[in-house]
Amino acid sequence: MNDRNTSIEKGHGMTFFSTITLLGGLGLFLYGISMMGGGLEKLAGGKTENILQKLTASTAKGALLGMIITAVIQSSSGTTVILIGLVNSGIMRFSQAVGVIMGANVGTTITGQIIRLSDISGGGFLLQLAKPSTLAPVAAIVGAILYMFFRRAEKRTVGQILLGFGILFSGMFAMEEAVLPLRSSELFLRLFTELQNPIFGVLAGMAVTAVIQSSSASVGILQALTVTGFVTWGSAIPIILGQNIGTCATAFIAAIGASRGARRVAFCHLYFNLIGSVVCLCLVYGVRSVFGAPFWNDAINMGGVANFHTAFNVVSTLFFIPFSRALVKLCEWTAPEKEEERHPELSPVILDPRLYGSPSVAIAQARAAVEQMAELARLLCRDALALLLKSDAEALRLAGQREEVIDKLDVAAANYLVNITRLEISEKESREVTSLLNFVGEFERIGDYAVNIMERAGEVFDKRILFSNSAKRELGIINSAVGEIFDLTFDAFTRADLDLAAEVEPLEETVDDVCKTLHDRHIQRLKDGDCSIEAGIVFLEALSNFERISDHCSNVAARLLSDASDKPDTHTLLRKLHEGREARYNELRAYYSQKYQVPISAQVRLQA
Repeated sequence: MNDRNTSIEKGHGMTFFSTITLLGGLGLFLYGISMMGGGLEKLAGGKTENILQKLTASTAKGALLGMIITAVIQSSSGTTVILIGLVNSGIMRFSQAVGVIMGANVGTTITGQIIRLSDISGGGFLLQLAKPSTLAPVAAIVGAILYMFFRRAEKRTVGQILLGFGILFSGMFAMEEAVLPLRSSELFLRLFTELQNPIFGVLAGMAVTAVIQSSSASVGILQALTVTGFVTWGSAIPIILGQNIGTCATAFIAAIGASRGARRVAFCHLYFNLIGSVVCLCLVYGVRSVFGAPFWNDAINMGGVANFHTAFNVVSTLFFIPFSRALVKLCEWTAPEKEEERHPELSPVILDPRLYGSPSVAIAQARAAVEQMAELARLLCRDALALLLKSDAEALRLAGQREEVIDKLDVAAANYLVNITRLEISEKESREVTSLLNFVGEFERIGDYAVNIMERAGEVFDKRILFSNSAKRELGIINSAVGEIFDLTFDAFTRADLDLAAEVEPLEETVDDVCKTLHDRHIQRLKDGDCSIEAGIVFLEALSNFERISDHCSNVAARLLSDASDKPDTHTLLRKLHEGREARYNELRAYYSQKYQVPISAQVRLQA
């Protein structure tokens, strides 16, 4: 009976229980990578997307940055998903993302280089301590202590990183132990012999990586299999190249339903890996056929897998950097712009729930949606008076479409932000989410008031209502004042500029004074019979809506200022400003009064 079991083990290599060990080790390995990468991203303070956005002036700089960021978060797929979110939201241009994608492929090889530490041999104390078999348990113990017994977020995050490191190698060791019986499997030997066929090898690497959605993890699995002695250079090279192609699956999943620019990021990731792999295969097999490769059938170890993976991606990146423009053109040709897309602001920012895995990126995406609401509201405010004074059916139709987008973003952004509050986010990120929820409501109301003014345009032209020259001049003055206050508010919000935010409230007070003056003047015109009842009603409604737009601009600016001072009570802030003790506020109040209130008074004197 024992002889029979032995023959079965020799024939089949792995038993049921060693298969369970292998799958369990794989689960620990994947979880360890995810846990360590998540901790490293938290430790970066949610600044990953800001760094990517700012430091991509050239392809070479972008490649270096992509390499560093990916080495930190331990995932080229993660970096690509972040890029898709930034391009989709309009924060980053597609051309900026190309270099980062190249560098990300180099950065992701760091995981394989860490794993190859298992090949360290030697007897010295420091060398033994550096071995993962010693270092991983120590890291896990320290990480568990930091994570379980400390309350400070920074220490818990460091604990999470160390725990992830320990779990990663625990999974790696379990996989190595589970595959050891494969040394005696003839089936496994034949399998890796077949994988020396480049097509089969590439397809196998692609399939495994696409399923587990991590080239780092699939390279780690291949490194674990090297302990069997059956993995040769000839079978490993096609598999590694296939793994680079398979990792693109994550980017395409993230780009589903995203903007055209975001889809171009996914195509760029694919073309970079696909072209690089094809060129590498042609060179390797061409050199082998001409000069031979005596090492081809030699067993490869963990270090060999890691080194080839790194070398391939470094060479591919250096090769592609001079041709980055051609790569951009290829992606643009694959996902071309449509001629009818003349109004990109009508395509709402995609708020993808898959970005919840990286809360800082999800918040940046939500902010992009709120900024789009602000831009649409500004366009509506800009066109409101023009449509009231001159009919334009096409402009009215476009205004209606813009209002629909604002309404969609209002609901989508609010729900998205509420869901973010349920994630594990820092206190700073929590405050930002709360502020964005407030800004959503403010910009939605501004859009509504602008539309209210436009809706009167149809009535004006249906009833052939005429405004007096005085009324037109007055509407022009208040429109200019409200246009300026919205521009200040928009720029203060999008740039986080507190100096501009401080200019909003004195102008808002001036708008209130101007509206009161114009209201009294128009009532007097009605009494004197200088204006029809219908024109008077439309004028006063427009005045009321302009004033309310100004009020909501004040709310946005006050929120920005109070957030910066860590005093969320905006009413107290406004009350202190209105007391007249702030020199800067008084200077601006006088300036705006001279700019908008005085011309109206001068006009009154001239008419008198």
